[in-house]
Amino acid sequence: MHPIVRNLTIASLLPLANTAAAEMKYENGNGGSVLLYGQLDPAYLSFDDGVETTSDFVDNSASNSRVGLWLRQDYGANVLSFNFETALGFRQSGGLSQIFTPKAVNWQRTSIRKVDLSFKTDRFGTFYAGQGSMSTDGVAEVDLSGTTLATYVSIPDTAGAFEFRDSAGALSGRFIVGSFSDFDGGRRGRVRYDTPSFANFTLSVSWGEEILVEDSDLESTAISLRYKNTVGDYKIEGALGYAEIRPAKLVDKFHDTIGSISVLHTSGVSVTLASGDRSNEGNYTYGKLGYQGDWLSIGETAVSIDYYRGRERSAEGSSATSVGFGAVQSFDNVNVQAYFGYRTYELSEPVESYQDASSVIFGARWKF
Repeated sequence: MHPIVRNLTIASLLPLANTAAAEMKYENGNGGSVLLYGQLDPAYLSFDDGVETTSDFVDNSASNSRVGLWLRQDYGANVLSFNFETALGFRQSGGLSQIFTPKAVNWQRTSIRKVDLSFKTDRFGTFYAGQGSMSTDGVAEVDLSGTTLATYVSIPDTAGAFEFRDSAGALSGRFIVGSFSDFDGGRRGRVRYDTPSFANFTLSVSWGEEILVEDSDLESTAISLRYKNTVGDYKIEGALGYAEIRPAKLVDKFHDTIGSISVLHTSGVSVTLASGDRSNEGNYTYGKLGYQGDWLSIGETAVSIDYYRGRERSAEGSSATSVGFGAVQSFDNVNVQAYFGYRTYELSEPVESYQDASSVIFGARWKF
């Protein structure tokens, strides 16, 4: 870990080392509770575009720094809940670029993640209303490797705002985020319904609109099917989703079809596969091989390699490929995960060639 990041992390954790495992939770004695939670995820990002290297301290967009509040009240076998959650507005790894460095702290309304009311029933499933996850949120990102802080299918979270350079060395206007995407569903102001689990399957439907961006007319409808089970020595999770999205009233709608599956063996070996297609805007395939082991007494160590290939994203006939290596070390006594991620980026188009790029990110996430 970079010395400055290490020192900052250790300094922040020392006063809390003895109480890191304690929840900030209050119970009313009548089935109700209030829970405060959050996390800090400082990191150092370095991006090499083939001509120059850009580096800075960032907040890891794969799991940004945030605080939240849960209010829960039991009514027999049913539970009424309210969840508020906001990012802290620190400079995001996905927002740094060669030509722009975001402010170190810039909280905005779009930093709000959840303002969500839900009612979980014993027999009829769960009902949601408010700002929160659409049915397809997380559907493309099922991953049991233990290394998602360092590398996972959402490639732009690490360095999405950076541009490729053309063969002459000039910035091309082709961005990482425009060439790599997983089409995963997001969070919006929405109504949502999840069925109870049947044979380890759960069906979810939702309708929502963008309410945090001013003058946005974006609307979407989504449906997903999720699966969770343990079969012998194998833990299996998977999801399949479909979303219809209308960016604006006078803009044609498009649809996303996404899915992912991850299998973890008791030996620590995991395999993750994901794929997605956006109507008239390309598709991708993704695979990851991971291993988790108790190599150190301080906590679990996880390592992985992955491969991503996207087609027809930046231009007709284009191809984008990426190879990543990730490592995450858990420190159980202080609820910390330190991580290192390395990724390559390649983009080719029929009429243009671009220089290969790479990124390195390392940091530590502390959850409380």
